[in-house]
Amino acid sequence: MYRFLLSRQWVIVTLVALLLIPVMIKLGFWQLHRHQHKVAQNQLIGRNLAARPVPVTELTAPGRTLPRHDMWRPVTATGTFDTAHEVVVRQRTAADEQSIGYYVLSPLVLGNGQAVLVNRGWISAGNDLTKFPDVPAAPKGKVTVTGRMMADETTAFSGIKDTKGLPPRQIMLINSKEQAKRVGRPTLGGYIEQTGPTPAGGTPEPVPEPDHDSIGPHMAYAVQWWLFAAAVPVGWIVLVRRERRDRAEAAAKEAAEPRETGNADAPQDGGDAHDVPDPQDGEEAATAPARG
Repeated sequence: MYRFLLSRQWVIVTLVALLLIPVMIKLGFWQLHRHQHKVAQNQLIGRNLAARPVPVTELTAPGRTLPRHDMWRPVTATGTFDTAHEVVVRQRTAADEQSIGYYVLSPLVLGNGQAVLVNRGWISAGNDLTKFPDVPAAPKGKVTVTGRMMADETTAFSGIKDTKGLPPRQIMLINSKEQAKRVGRPTLGGYIEQTGPTPAGGTPEPVPEPDHDSIGPHMAYAVQWWLFAAAVPVGWIVLVRRERRDRAEAAAKEAAEPRETGNADAPQDGGDAHDVPDPQDGEEAATAPARG
């Protein structure tokens, strides 16, 4: 009845189905883990953004890698901007997530002689990308900056390629270790994403705080993969039953064809051939002599 399952075609179909089930289940768990990571990150961002501001030196030091659990925490830093070593960071988007321009990165020299990098915000790229753009002037004299503490950017973490050979004072990644060579003084690890004071005229445009409400579609994708995995055996059973039905119908049709062919030669009214009168019998009866 089900011997067709041993055919080459059905063996391949069955093996493919058996392979798809664990693959789809694994993809579902991969999306589930991404969902859980997103939820955990949103909770961390929300909790850190709501924390009270602390002096930047409480979270970082020269050459230190900022731990992930300290990212987005509010910090304060008091010092003087070193505009001579100011640079711009290429290929950054504005708050509308569409306009491409630069981040303005300015070292702030603290009272102890150390420096901390401050991302003052976004400006338009302008028409000539080979020249240093017109950057809004940083506040002069002593200033207290507030902002979110961020970790150094790397290609592995950000996905941004650290292109070399850029025009003067233009960079691709915000990295305190690299900028310490340019600044020429001990530079705190990580950088500050400035939130205050508000720049005059609204430029540079402050970087908006990260979205920590959206969880993305990962959970929906996980459920979809698991539904696909459940549908594979159901689909296999449906195909097997359909194949069995089609083969049974074909066999029944083939068995019925010889009987129909044999019955076609039989008389349709069921009568015998000798029941039909012969015309010659009448002629003989007419010519026979009468007996008296």
